[in-house]
Amino acid sequence: MSDHDILSDAEREALSAVMLEPDLPPQRVLIVDDDKDARELLSEILALDGIRCMTAASGETALKMLDEKPSIGLVITDLRMGNVDGLELIRQVRESVRAAMPIIIVSGDADVKDAIEAMHLSVVDFLLKPIDTVKLLGLVKHELGIEP
Repeated sequence: MSDHDILSDAEREALSAVMLEPDLPPQRVLIVDDDKDARELLSEILALDGIRCMTAASGETALKMLDEKPSIGLVITDLRMGNVDGLELIRQVRESVRAAMPIIIVSGDADVKDAIEAMHLSVVDFLLKPIDTVKLLGLVKHELGIEP
């Protein structure tokens, strides 16, 4: 250790160990849509920007995945699905331990009532199909804390 060094050898080793620890797993996006093509397209669009995705074909599956996969950091959901539609999915997430989860709605079939209800459930945004991919990518990166 030189006279000008502010760290001891032990402090330097401790700092090196911390610096070499693996980063937390990247936050993933859960895409929920009963339309397989829509799920795959959104997943591919986000993957092109290095955003890792998982998909669910129903609200029920999405709720189960949210319970089991802590790496999910954002949900993108369609509104019109089977038993647990997009709004019901959001309601259940808001009442769970993942209540603060950012959620973006993507829908091709929505009315003003749906949009108002979604905003009351504190969604990040409500995007209509066809999707503005630049806007979607900006929202996703912002919510996940990824530099634009």
